[in-house]
Amino acid sequence: MFISEAYAQTAAGGDPASAVFMQMLPLILIVVVFYFFLIRPQQQARKRHMDMIANLKRGDVVVTSGGMIGKIKSLQDDEVRLELAPNVDVRVMRGTIAELRSKTDPAPANDSKPE
Repeated sequence: MFISEAYAQTAAGGDPASAVFMQMLPLILIVVVFYFFLIRPQQQARKRHMDMIANLKRGDVVVTSGGMIGKIKSLQDDEVRLELAPNVDVRVMRGTIAELRSKTDPAPANDSKPE
């Protein structure tokens, strides 16, 4: 009764598409943040790991995901033979190799040779 028709019409007006966009904006921002801070770095790390595994060569010193350090004696499609100590060889899956240490294994500083 006391509200004029012009005032009621402008209060109810508005673009429904912009209202839907404003409601979806927080969800879109969350997805973007998750992509750049979680998903993308994980994909890049996986790609670097796959490249490292593909480029392994005989004589490389590697660390397995179980923590064993050994020198590669032979490579097969999905399997690697590691020498952990003289006359101690183990077979591990390529995917379990976590880190490439070096081409040669330097002697630890705390080991002393008996004289």
